[in-house]
Amino acid sequence: MMKFNQKKDDTTNSFIRNNHSMLTSIFGTDDVTPFWVADMDFTIANPIKAELQRLVDRGQFAYEFNSQGIFQAISRWYQRRHDLNLDEENFVQVTGVLTGIALLIRELTEEGDSVLIQTPSYHQFPKVITSAGRDVVKSPLSIIDGNYVMDFDDLEVKLSEPTTKVMILCNPHNPTGRVWRHEELDKVLEIADRHNVTIISDEIHSDIIHSGYKFVSLMSLGAKNHVALIGSPSKTFGMQSISNGYIYTENSRILKSMRKLTESLYLDHGNAFTTFATIAAFEKGEEWLDELLQYLQGNIDWIKQFLVANLPLVKMFPVEGTYQIWFDFSATGLTDDSLLKVFSDAGFGASPGTWFGGESKAFARMNFANARQDITEAFERLKIALETNSQTAVSTTRATNKSCC
Repeated sequence: MMKFNQKKDDTTNSFIRNNHSMLTSIFGTDDVTPFWVADMDFTIANPIKAELQRLVDRGQFAYEFNSQGIFQAISRWYQRRHDLNLDEENFVQVTGVLTGIALLIRELTEEGDSVLIQTPSYHQFPKVITSAGRDVVKSPLSIIDGNYVMDFDDLEVKLSEPTTKVMILCNPHNPTGRVWRHEELDKVLEIADRHNVTIISDEIHSDIIHSGYKFVSLMSLGAKNHVALIGSPSKTFGMQSISNGYIYTENSRILKSMRKLTESLYLDHGNAFTTFATIAAFEKGEEWLDELLQYLQGNIDWIKQFLVANLPLVKMFPVEGTYQIWFDFSATGLTDDSLLKVFSDAGFGASPGTWFGGESKAFARMNFANARQDITEAFERLKIALETNSQTAVSTTRATNKSCC
């Protein structure tokens, strides 16, 4: 586990999470431990690193790509990890998940149509929808017995609207960490199928599933003609800046139109680095991933125990999937603005809840794919800051510019 447990002291790199001006605009200081971007603070798996090094050492960068090799590697991965058979012929390569979602929205809807998201929601979803000239329809998740659940009555009403043509399903869900159950997905599919709504199933976090939970892909269920799966190796293997993604669908019309669209925009293949890093990840990264999941579980357990012992008013929602934790600070009496001041004082760089929807004031999302020492030190500072800050709101205009990831 030493590969994951090394404290990182170098913040001179150009990673977005360490960007001084962005940190200052959000927290009022750049002296924070950054937990606000959904990427890993870990070294990638050796087979991926070796493949990238091979390309560099070769010293030649002529035109080279191997989309079919990528699709074969992904298909075999789904079979091994999820017992799911995905036909290699039904993939379309894209440069990333958001690119794929943007293309699908443009292909499946017209300007003025609506796309449904479930809130709280990954904050780029509304942007990718409105940038295409489509309207955002929100179906809020409900909190029942301490965890988030879908409001199927609300989904029924909103998916029945004639202008609602597409639903974006995030599974596992960002930011809440829910891994949707078989029966929940069955119900969503039944409603969408009945109203002829296509589901874009964002499964980018599907391999980050924690102890006691099981991922169910929408492609493993019925009514698959109304589903377009989208994924990427980026979250699983810490390859966010080696951008690559894929669309998978068994709807021949969507498959044909997406191939035509990506080819016309020259988005249908990656470069040598994205291509061979992706193949190496899916073919040789499994042992590294299993060790990562063990380490992440240790982080979850430590944070949970710390909150129970030291910060009982801070609610931590069950972490079923992803490496994001969703917190509710409302019992502390802090407003969203005063909570941000606490984060600033503590150097605790979590994402403000309002980034994920206005209903999430006094909430926060924390990326915990970090070295344990960084996490323990940050929570000790947070404890002190919560104890010393008053519970009255502090006026501030920070954190209005949303992050990238």
